Amino acid sequence: MPNIFLAALLAVVLPATACAQVSEAGDVALRTETLAEGLEHPWGIDFLPDGSAIITERTGTVRIFADGRLSEPLSGVPEVAVFGQGGLLDVALAADFEQSRTLFLSYSEPGPGGAGTAIARARLVQEGGSARLEDVEVIFSLDRRTGESRHFGSRIVPAPDGTLFFTIGDRGEMNRAQDPFDHAGSVMRINPDGSAPEDNPFVDGGEAAPEIWSIGHRNPQGAVLDPVTGALWTVEHGPRGGDEVNRPQAGRNYGWPVISYGRHYSGQRIERGADAPGYEQPKYYWDPSIAPSGMAVYDGRMFPEWQGDFLVAALSFQLLTRLERNGSGEITGEERMFEGTFGRLRDVEVAPDGSIWLLTDDSNGKIIRILRAE
Repeated sequence: MPNIFLAALLAVVLPATACAQVSEAGDVALRTETLAEGLEHPWGIDFLPDGSAIITERTGTVRIFADGRLSEPLSGVPEVAVFGQGGLLDVALAADFEQSRTLFLSYSEPGPGGAGTAIARARLVQEGGSARLEDVEVIFSLDRRTGESRHFGSRIVPAPDGTLFFTIGDRGEMNRAQDPFDHAGSVMRINPDGSAPEDNPFVDGGEAAPEIWSIGHRNPQGAVLDPVTGALWTVEHGPRGGDEVNRPQAGRNYGWPVISYGRHYSGQRIERGADAPGYEQPKYYWDPSIAPSGMAVYDGRMFPEWQGDFLVAALSFQLLTRLERNGSGEITGEERMFEGTFGRLRDVEVAPDGSIWLLTDDSNGKIIRILRAE
């Protein structure tokens, strides 16, 4: 079968009404729709100013979903190492996207020694119904690549000041997360050109790598800048138990692999248990693990009851969880939704109209939209 025909066959777009389901979450009636399927392990999604969505597939493809259809793959995507948990990962628009058309991609970059998390900057060009990436430039590469196929991270969060937060996992080598001169197992913050901002906690490079914001993270796959607190929040995979919600602060150490509420996969206790001096505590944790992935803050008109709450997608537990918060931004409760309904959920985003969009992590990945039922 010719490849072009196979791609067209896989990129099936379903009428939303044909796949609608109605359910309830607390006192809120929800309607879910399958907008599209045929995506190859979709990983990240962001919304363009016109309301269309740009989506990454872990196999190395970027597509745009507009007017009920998935585009052909965009040209200009950098070379990606697709193996294990690696591949093309997140996509995020720059804070000044409407003027600059700049976006950022995170991915596992091949190179000497194996692969490592990288960040590329590109310009999105849309002309005559087609789109492509131009002026692609790698602005960050992990300092030490390995052949390990796990724990690349990696979510991207552009900040209003133009800087860029992003997450890197420990790459399956847990002690790297406690080395302040190793990028692995860290939350990073850089300028759009890849340089370290002058107000980073270790910008002089004397105590840690200048791009590092915080260390001691196992594998953060969700991150968001919170309009309620103005702070960065992340979710990360624990080992056997101990998935965490953190609010990474400049220069702090979040403990992995010295402390955790989980255990090693062997059942062995984490080195110092759940708490030890000098290491930050999570704001919330799950035991057993739900395997959290994408994260969003609800900020929209469709579900005013959820305003300011966190939404976290989960892989192994195949659910969307809503973390309720009070006026100070503290997490006060949890509501789990759609458990087992759609399979593994990789990302969650709030659309401009206030609906919630999900990506399913599958070789026949789907875009799911959650709306308020009339």
